[in-house]
Amino acid sequence: MPLFGTDGVRGLANGEVLTAELALTLAQATAVVLGQGRTAEARRAAGKRLTAVVARDPRISGHFLSAAVEAGLASSGVDVLDAGTLPTPAAAFLVGDVDADFGVMISASHNPAADNGIKIFASGGVKLPDVVEKRIEEALTQPKLQPTGAAVGRIRRFADAEDRYVVHLLGSLPNTLDGLRVVLDCAHGAASGVSPETFRDAGAEVTVIGADPDGLNINDGVGSTHLDQIARAVVEAGADLGIAHDGDADRCLAVDAQGRIVDGDQIMAILAVALKDRGRLLDDTLVTTVMSNLGLHRAMAEHGIRVETTAVGDRYVLERMNEGGFSLGGEQSGHVIMSDFATTGDGLLTGLHLAAEMVRQGKTLAELASVMTVYPQVLINVSGVDRTRVADDPGVTDAVAAATAELGDAGRVLLRPSGTEPLVRVMVEAASEDDAKRHAETLAAVVRERLAL
Repeated sequence: MPLFGTDGVRGLANGEVLTAELALTLAQATAVVLGQGRTAEARRAAGKRLTAVVARDPRISGHFLSAAVEAGLASSGVDVLDAGTLPTPAAAFLVGDVDADFGVMISASHNPAADNGIKIFASGGVKLPDVVEKRIEEALTQPKLQPTGAAVGRIRRFADAEDRYVVHLLGSLPNTLDGLRVVLDCAHGAASGVSPETFRDAGAEVTVIGADPDGLNINDGVGSTHLDQIARAVVEAGADLGIAHDGDADRCLAVDAQGRIVDGDQIMAILAVALKDRGRLLDDTLVTTVMSNLGLHRAMAEHGIRVETTAVGDRYVLERMNEGGFSLGGEQSGHVIMSDFATTGDGLLTGLHLAAEMVRQGKTLAELASVMTVYPQVLINVSGVDRTRVADDPGVTDAVAAATAELGDAGRVLLRPSGTEPLVRVMVEAASEDDAKRHAETLAAVVRERLAL
């Protein structure tokens, strides 16, 4: 199995794979591979030292993993700027802001506290392409850099890391948040300090939940994967909206004043229309994945906005955005990428701009979210099947064609094989919940029968 997944290296911290030894060796291999590029060579030629930014979320395992990563980098002659506990998008921003050669984020995002991960950013704060990750994997077993004396790396505290990030976020806003009452759920994660500070500095009146990390409670019943608490808190506080982050704050979901969920598709719809109205949506195009709701596609068409779709995963959205130079993209899950201000999904940036639109337009979040109608979506995971035959089996393709014909323009069918498991995901959208459920169950039964192992 490859070491790198869709979002870096991730697993049980101190388990079979994600050990201190791996973290150290991975850092050394990263120094070998990313220290060979033209930018790095030019830096050396100018008498400058290679530099990396390292940050982490508040999991207790982040302490030993970041220490191992920093030791591996310093032992390879790389100077380390230790940014401490900060969101993933902050680490990505800081790499570009201080012109570092690369960056490392220690986090497992929305996973439970026992898990952790290592994510690497190249120069400029961009995610690594697959080919570079493969080269780093290959370098794990190859000779490492072993400078001595004055050539070894230094490790120092990145003292103004958080301030730089906050100033950047505030500078991106079209207006202040004066008069807005916001509830923030920080998932006991990396945003626990910086998100409340930034929203208050922007002018909002802030109530905070899920902002007492102890290293073990990250994502535990709070954050963007557990929205019940923030929905109640918004209603009880009489707030205008709620913003929920995940553990590393690279995503956000929202709730309106009535406690109703506003998902990533709705957030993208609001921001896309707002950016188009301000002439800031490049080529009037939004990039999203095949899982985005049919309602988003219809709403964008009504506003003259083209939608480009990619495979599931924010890295694929980002790749297409970079190829086309597009300014907005994201996922239903709340990974929203605003490329004018960020190189990756940024939950704080997204939440701030969503709140800013409420103030700018003088509308409630519910009014803004009404720009799109959310079609009922039913997803059934069918396990124990041969996922490789889903596109070729005649019985399955006939069933999909029949469901698609019956739904017409009022629905959508998507069968998506898992990338790693003997599993096929059956997704159906329809004008009613009953229709979506009926077609999804019928198709799931066909997949189960025709593709059984």
